[in-house]
Parts: sequence; C-alpha cells; structure tokens
Amino acid sequence: MVARRVLDWLLETGQPAVRYRALRDLVGRPESDTEVRKARANLSRTGWVAEILAERAPRGWWAREENLYVPKYLATNWRMLVLADLSATRSIPEVRASCELWMRRFRLAGGGVGGNSKGTGHHCIVGNMTRALIQMGYDEDPRIRKSLDWLVRTADPKGGWSCFGSGRNLDSWEGLSAFAAYPRARWSRSMEGCVDRAAEFYLERELHRQGGRYAPWYRFHYPVHYYYDVLVGLELLTALGRADDPRLKFAFALLEKKRRADGRWNLDAVHPDVAGGMARWYREHPRDRPTPWGLEAVGEPSKMITLRALTVLERAGR
Repeated sequence: MVARRVLDWLLETGQPAVRYRALRDLVGRPESDTEVRKARANLSRTGWVAEILAERAPRGWWAREENLYVPKYLATNWRMLVLADLSATRSIPEVRASCELWMRRFRLAGGGVGGNSKGTGHHCIVGNMTRALIQMGYDEDPRIRKSLDWLVRTADPKGGWSCFGSGRNLDSWEGLSAFAAYPRARWSRSMEGCVDRAAEFYLERELHRQGGRYAPWYRFHYPVHYYYDVLVGLELLTALGRADDPRLKFAFALLEKKRRADGRWNLDAVHPDVAGGMARWYREHPRDRPTPWGLEAVGEPSKMITLRALTVLERAGR
C-alpha cells in the first residue's frame, strides 16, 4: 500500500517530467506507450520544464547573454543541466536552440564541449555538459564523442578525476556520469577501461569514505549541478551495472535510513556548498556567492529525491 501511494504521487499529472520518468523507470512502460508519449509531450506545457522555459530570453539564454555561467545558479549553464534531468530534449525547439548556443559558447579545443574562452577544458564542465547533451538527444553528435575521449585522456591513470586537473576525489563524479548516460554499445575499449577504473575508485571507498566525514555527502540535494552526495554515487554505480557489489552496503543502508515512514524521501538541501563546507568562504567572498535556486522546499517530501531513490532501488531489485 505504501509503495502504491508513493507511485501514485509521482504519477500525478501536474509534473509531467516526474510522471514521464516514473512511467518509464519505475512502471517499466516503453517509450511507445500512450501515457509515456503524452507525459513527454506535456513537458513544455506545464510543470517545471515549462516554468524554466518561460524565463528563457528569446535568443536562448537565461539571466545574462554575455556570460552563460554566472550568476550561479541562475544562468544558462545551470538551467540546461536541470532541463536535461527533467527529460527536456532537442525535440523541443527552444531547448534545441539553447543547446546550440551553449555548445558554441563552451567550445573545447579539438571539437568537444565544456571549454572556456580559450578552449581549455574544465573537468566538471566537460562532464556535466556531455552528460546533459547526451540526455537531450545529442549522443550521436561528434562533439559528444570528442568530449568523452577528452575525459578518457584526462582521467587519473588509477581511475577517477579531479575537478582541478590532478589527483582524484569523490566530488569529481561528472566524468563518470557522462559515460553512464552514453549508450553502452558505443563505448570504445579505452572508455570501458576508464569507467571500470573510475567505478572501482568509488567502490573502494563505499561511496563515502575519503578523509574525514564530510556532512554534505550525506544530505540528499537537488539540483545536483556539480556537488556530490551518496545518492549521486548510487545513481552512477547502479546505472553502470554495479548494483550487486557488496561495497554498496553502506550507501543502500543510508538510503533506507533516510526514507520516511510514508515511503518518500525529503529534500535535505538545495545547494550544499552554500550552507555546508563552503559557507565560510562565501561569507568572506560575498560577490562570488551563488544564488540558491531549487524546484522544491527543503525539509519537505521531494518528488525528485523520491524518484531518484526509487529508481536506484529498482535497478538493484530492491
């Protein structure tokens, strides 16, 4: 009964983005199903996708035309990442136009995406953009393949990445997420090895052990943007087929512990960096402080967190 009530809540028509993913990932309906097609068609008409698109400038940007990255988290870069999570694809004309603008302005030297004004890649941006664009329907675009190849070349030889170019850490999950979104049939042998090594890096640490306990990793948040938490780790590893690895025991136990009595999960935070470990730094650098922005209320039952948590459990057969 609890599971049925929660599923009915996720299937409510007011948020077609959640309904679409619940029908596909939890109910198991195919893309050709009438209700699935209807939910996808409604994405740009009502709910979160429609609300985000309503704030879009006619020429395809949000907040500022001259800079698609700031202000955090209101500018184009951040809105595109959320639209991708909400299953908005290039089939929506406004989304397609904004994708092309995004890729033109974030060219990576060599032909990929995620570069700065000089074409230099930053791991977090390359990983995030590549994942989002794959989700938005650009998986066959040559710019995507070049970006994935760049991620392979820049990975730590032992597996994993660092946001700032050397070493590796759990916070730098974005590269792995791009491969999790990319169709497995298109992986090269070098991609397979890169993903295996990166996944092992996370599994060795049980998705949470790296130095002292870092509180934001245990707070489930959305939008994720580029910050890690244990649910992010579970999404990645289960999408990559590692759901049965015994080293995920702690992560699954935390997921179940955080589940409410009514079967749902709360939104713990919107942006962990603002209220978490970076809070002091932002107090000292107020001009760089991001503007918290979210879809749901912190401390309340969250459709996005619940959808993601149940998808993880579904993949694991739990």
